[in-house]
Amino acid sequence: MAGPPRSYLASLAALGCFYAFASGTAALAAQPQHAAFHVENVFAVKLPAGANKVRIWFAVPQQTNAADVTAFTVETPYPVQYDNDSWGNRVGYIEVDKPTVPEIDITEHFDLHTTETLNTLDPSKTRPLTDAERNALQRFLLPTSYVVVNPQIKTLAAQITGGETNPILAARKLYDWTLNHVSYWVEYPDRMKASEFGSTDFCLATKSGNCTDFHSLFSSLAMADGIPTRMVYGSLLKPTLDGVDVDASYHCWIEFYAPHYGWIPLDVSLADIYGKEFPLTDKNRTLVERTTATGYHGFDPSKIDYYFGNLDDRRFSWSTGRDLMMQPPQDDGPVNSLPKAYVEVDGKIYTGWTRKLTYQEAK
Repeated sequence: MAGPPRSYLASLAALGCFYAFASGTAALAAQPQHAAFHVENVFAVKLPAGANKVRIWFAVPQQTNAADVTAFTVETPYPVQYDNDSWGNRVGYIEVDKPTVPEIDITEHFDLHTTETLNTLDPSKTRPLTDAERNALQRFLLPTSYVVVNPQIKTLAAQITGGETNPILAARKLYDWTLNHVSYWVEYPDRMKASEFGSTDFCLATKSGNCTDFHSLFSSLAMADGIPTRMVYGSLLKPTLDGVDVDASYHCWIEFYAPHYGWIPLDVSLADIYGKEFPLTDKNRTLVERTTATGYHGFDPSKIDYYFGNLDDRRFSWSTGRDLMMQPPQDDGPVNSLPKAYVEVDGKIYTGWTRKLTYQEAK
């Protein structure tokens, strides 16, 4: 695949955005933006004939510094229990023996107040991680089923970072490389696609993918370079779907660890949408718009710096991590991720269900 357009590379050079962390973020508004929503999230599990035991684990909104969840309720005719999975995410669970209905419905309602995440990143204010820190954060350096760390990834990560040990500088090199070498499939839907599960190998081979592919590849490179990394799954509450009866889908982003800062967010997939010039067509216009959090208004290279360390306010989290183990434990192996739900029928993964997330912005 050819590299990014020259206009993209020229904009990077003009803005000095490869390493201008302090200058790039100092221009940000001093006060974060806020938003508020009423949210409905509906699961419908259509049961196969003869099902004996149905088990449903469903994502619930996570309380975070950037998202305050209130008035949370669940409507379903079955008892719901809540527990934490192996990554600490709160998860809802329903178990139905010998169901007598053709469908199990679960409806979540909640109010949400979200806050923009703003950071002014100064590499001089962090330092390389110590061995003790890496040992303490070992789980965030381990590969998963689709986020691989192999000799190819280790060699590539070393080439990109060039021996840089400062985690902010090294992560920015990996961010820029990913941005430079991968394109979001919605920009060119005629010739690009996303993987089914969010895959490092797929993204590296095709140089395309969705948010999960982008961030799987970034995670692999970061972990190979010794930077603790975790993937967050959530949803973007874009203005164009406010009050619209269409599923808002999900989105994922990254948090990496740097001493004295803690967990720093980034979203290289949205930086790609805004930071590269591509033609808007009848085939990609709606896809591009629905991929963003705040609406697509054309080429905006300032978002490249913005999405390294900052996140817009119109998003919240469903879960963190990959290869999840549930409570009570599932029967059919680790769950790749949980932005929606995971269902087993008689001990086997079952995909005969739908989810529809809708919302209205609170005035």
